[in-house]
Amino acid sequence: MNVSETKSDGLLREYKIVITADEIEGEVTKKLEEIAATVKMPGFRPGKVPLSVVKTRFGDQARGEAIKTALDEGARQAIEGNDLKLASQPKVDIQSYEENKDLEASLACEVMPAITVPDLAKLSIEKPRMESDSQEIAEALSRIADENRPTVALAKPRAAKLGDVVTIKFIGRIDGEAFEGGAADGHTLELGSNSFIPGFEDGLVGVKIDEKRDVPVTFPEDYQAEHLAGKLAVFEVTVEDIQEKADASIDDELAKRLGFDDLDGLKDAIGQQINGQHATALRQLVKKNVLDALADGDAFDVPPSLYQQEYDSVARAMNPNAAEAHHHDHDHDDDQEHPAADEGMSKADKDEAQKIATRRVRLGLLITEIGRVNNIDVTEEDTRKAVFEEARRYPGQEQMVLEYFQKNPQAMQQIAGPIFEDKVVDFILEMAKVSDVVIDKDTLYQADETVAPAKKAAKKPAKKTAKKKPVAKKAASKKPAANKAAAKK
Repeated sequence: MNVSETKSDGLLREYKIVITADEIEGEVTKKLEEIAATVKMPGFRPGKVPLSVVKTRFGDQARGEAIKTALDEGARQAIEGNDLKLASQPKVDIQSYEENKDLEASLACEVMPAITVPDLAKLSIEKPRMESDSQEIAEALSRIADENRPTVALAKPRAAKLGDVVTIKFIGRIDGEAFEGGAADGHTLELGSNSFIPGFEDGLVGVKIDEKRDVPVTFPEDYQAEHLAGKLAVFEVTVEDIQEKADASIDDELAKRLGFDDLDGLKDAIGQQINGQHATALRQLVKKNVLDALADGDAFDVPPSLYQQEYDSVARAMNPNAAEAHHHDHDHDDDQEHPAADEGMSKADKDEAQKIATRRVRLGLLITEIGRVNNIDVTEEDTRKAVFEEARRYPGQEQMVLEYFQKNPQAMQQIAGPIFEDKVVDFILEMAKVSDVVIDKDTLYQADETVAPAKKAAKKPAKKTAKKKPVAKKAASKKPAANKAAAKK
């Protein structure tokens, strides 16, 4: 076998592989002997089938396997013999072959560029942080107080309205027959809370204490109980009590109802929650600052295939109405059937896409190289924790998510990528000159592609905190809700 370089252009390499006829025939014979040792054929004992008979029946199969084995060995010699660090899967093509003659093939590949890792200790990186915003805390506190107003008896008898809390007993029937889970006694319900199926709460607006009313509702088509989905039901409802919401109060009593010692404790919890929500956006911003610092380093060529994949991805994002990008050779004449991802884009937009794609590929390769030279890797424990965190996002379906990752190695690789990047970023922050910079919320959430995804989630504080009881938990009503009431969502 002979391997010789035929092209060296930037990161592109091509090699000519010549495999002699004798080498191929020797490999064919070896394959036939392997088959003969195990094949079962009528009239012959296992392992005693003549090689000539095996060749007649399995000759083509053995030759195909022999050629593949020889090509694999040729590719290995080209790659290892020239100490190539591949950037993508090599392409091997047979140029010429006839039985009893030498086989000629070509191997084309892309190699990794020479990457110079910057002196991380000389990098200057700003790490943004936010101070507690008293106005944001006050707004959240006001909202929590409004949502947790206590209920009090009506000052004078009147009909129920949205916002009132009614105590009811009910029984639901479909075609006149009561159904399992469709009845409850002493159930409390806030009208307008949308905690029951559509139409039920609206049907109780205007009721009075001790009134009995039939409320017709139709279960949603996607209702979890299939035997009820899409069915018309009539609920016979008796109103036992009506209470109204008292004025909102922001005091120690509110904090104690929510499980805190006093109002200051509640405010601290809200502040911690708000800061926690901003933490994701702050992390994205400091990561952007790290990547910007790396991007200022020495430029290097990027592998064409990696660049093309990233360019198509960027172009599709900028040009969402274009058809799916199709990577095609110049020999093909089906370009009109498979338009490129940047079809219809202006030259300025294409230039921008090229700039973004080049930057992303360079940064990806540089991050990988920094991780390699500093022995940073993703452990099984890292991926295990990430998978469990992902599973926790789907309550009730955790086992299904875990099984998905166990059965899909590619999904495991995808979840490992961000972990590796975060570990490298943290390493760089430990080595670099980091200075804290105080910013406000508007600056944090300014229009930027790396920060914008977090904007929507963090814009409004959630209604719960992790400390003690949930901050936004509704105040206890007069009686506990009935268990498994089918009318609930």
